[in-house]
Amino acid sequence: MTPSDAPGGASSGAPSDRWSSLDRPPLNTAALRRALTAGGGLWTSVEVVPRTGSTNTDLAARAGGLPEGAVLVAEEQTAGRGRLDRSWVAPARSGLFFSVLLKPGSAVPQERWGWLTLLAGVAAADALERTAGVDTSLKWPNDLLVAVDGQERKAAGILAERTADGVVIGVGLNVSLTREELPVPEAGSLLLAKAAVTDREPLLKAVLRSLEHSYADWRAHAGDPAASGLLEAYAARCATLGREVRAELPGGRSLTGTAEAVDAEGRLVLRTADGSREAVGAGDVVHLRPAG
Repeated sequence: MTPSDAPGGASSGAPSDRWSSLDRPPLNTAALRRALTAGGGLWTSVEVVPRTGSTNTDLAARAGGLPEGAVLVAEEQTAGRGRLDRSWVAPARSGLFFSVLLKPGSAVPQERWGWLTLLAGVAAADALERTAGVDTSLKWPNDLLVAVDGQERKAAGILAERTADGVVIGVGLNVSLTREELPVPEAGSLLLAKAAVTDREPLLKAVLRSLEHSYADWRAHAGDPAASGLLEAYAARCATLGREVRAELPGGRSLTGTAEAVDAEGRLVLRTADGSREAVGAGDVVHLRPAG
């Protein structure tokens, strides 16, 4: 996978090479549907496709005709997108590449919908720690970090896209990528982080259940990040806070300073060398030094 965020394609109705890697079996669509869509919860449908360009693109295109809670998973992704239109590519069945459709509706003011990216990050990190036993932190705004040989490495990214009446959230998680398969030195995987579990089905179910729980709580509090506890939970997991960072901003501008807080709008607040503070709402952040 490359340094971005989005999803990709194979299912139990897979092509003839579905067992070409015994370490990377296909997902069982029927089992996932039984586990996730029964009981009247958030998840209303689960579709697993062998291969696609981008699950975010596919699900967003169909969002108007789907109820909230649609889940699209791909075993291989050929044109996944992350922040700044970077690509997200990984070997077939080496990770989890999926998108979900959420429709907060009038229960949450639209100006708070931007928190869904951060909410998904917290939910995924919580699930991976519980299920895979891997310490997971968040790099603002949408990367999940794990430790590989004592170094922070990006193992997952999250991308949210607005639709006419909702938000599609895409997650790309490196599960079984080996060192030789990593596209860049900054990447990592659960396997390289010595995770206790690399079976994708329990990992996917855990992440989706965690997301369902967090989303329900956030929505019940009208998307208020403080009242729902999301702001506190994100700050507690955010490895960016307390670090000296460089923010690469839209338009080619960059800003260097100490990351002091995440504000009520989900922006990263930086204190620059002259003591001034600036809130960054979009852009890429580079960690320059460890938290001190």
